[in-house]
Amino acid sequence: MTYREAHLLMELVHDSGKLSSIEMVEINPTLDIRNKTAQLAVGLITSALGQKIV
Repeated sequence: MTYREAHLLMELVHDSGKLSSIEMVEINPTLDIRNKTAQLAVGLITSALGQKIV
């Protein structure tokens, strides 16, 4: 799955109106190079909560 596909999926989840909770797991700050994984996780969560990237 590409970055854009993941965001599209999260946007579709939001648009469905059926999201009641979300949990993001496996973000390890000690292994995260330049905070890239954490930034991606935040982006996906915000897409699931309604933010559009385009």
